[in-house]
Amino acid sequence: MAATLPNLIRRVSGPKPRSFQVFNNIPNLRKARRDAMLAGKSVGFVPTMGALHDGHIALIRQALEENQQVYVSIYVNPTQFGVKEDFSSYPNTLQSDLARLRRLAADAWNDESVGQITAVFTPTTKGMYPGVKPSSEVDGPGSFVTITPLSSILEGASRPVFFRGVATVCMKLFNIVQPDKVYFGQKDIQQTCVIQRMVYDFHINTQVMVVPTVREQDGLAMSSRNVYLGRRRRRVAPVLIRALRATRKAFINGRTERDHLLAAAQEVLDEELEKQKALPAQGRALFEVDYISLADPFSLKELDNVKLEHGAVLSGAIKMLPIEEPFEGEDTGMGGGTTTVRLIDNLRLEPMKSLIQRLQYRASAAPLE
Repeated sequence: MAATLPNLIRRVSGPKPRSFQVFNNIPNLRKARRDAMLAGKSVGFVPTMGALHDGHIALIRQALEENQQVYVSIYVNPTQFGVKEDFSSYPNTLQSDLARLRRLAADAWNDESVGQITAVFTPTTKGMYPGVKPSSEVDGPGSFVTITPLSSILEGASRPVFFRGVATVCMKLFNIVQPDKVYFGQKDIQQTCVIQRMVYDFHINTQVMVVPTVREQDGLAMSSRNVYLGRRRRRVAPVLIRALRATRKAFINGRTERDHLLAAAQEVLDEELEKQKALPAQGRALFEVDYISLADPFSLKELDNVKLEHGAVLSGAIKMLPIEEPFEGEDTGMGGGTTTVRLIDNLRLEPMKSLIQRLQYRASAAPLE
């Protein structure tokens, strides 16, 4: 295998450690980061809330390919949850997450073509918010970062404190870690736009890298919240990506008008919902559509017509409602099927020139994601 930049530099600077350090103390992590900086090591950073799945691992693998050292944070940030959201029940799987990271670190140690996981940051809320106790109220006290209008549309309209909390915790993490590159998944497309805007507006010296969504075989985007679904709701959950793909097919076939494009998605959603409503309560999984959006890929403003030279971002959110009548022994998922599970997803409607080139290249390959 040809030597990559991390590998070439490693040969000069010596062998890498076999595992990573776990830090919950900010000064200690900063010292490690300063040592890496003085040694000329590039650092990639993957912020997570734990409950790691293959989507997170894809981000870390990408970071390992592009950096000599990789830092991962595991922290469930309270300020991005509304007062009636699922902060208290969010999966806490720290030990299994660390075990998975150790296996990945061992794989990287045995592969001289990639960098290494050197630090896992597991801070406390007192450490991350040392001043006024942070609030989840819209007008609550605390020191926050707000990125408007991006944070007040789409997801922000349904979850008014979400992006305020995301931007705030990411600003803190970027200040602590000072990474060369940070890695986010395309599944949370609006989040990546908010972070990119924050990095640009506040002159943060890092590069935001967006990694394609990792999906299950049936198309469902991987998410830490999928553990809440259980078998019944899990079977219905891919309806969102099927709806978005129907709109993309209409776009590829030449339609650019908003009403026609969104009607293709709505037809899929309506058909599945009617199918579920026709089932007995012990067998169905009902859902509500929060939104389906057709937006400009730069501003996320809603479009009446897609310009072929620009393309668009197609996104949506549905709420999988609590299971009505669970039967004995049913796999209802974490929480017993009593909570609403909100699922989000998106696809890019590519500019026509890029789309034609990609279709030509992948004429005999799998369907486009």
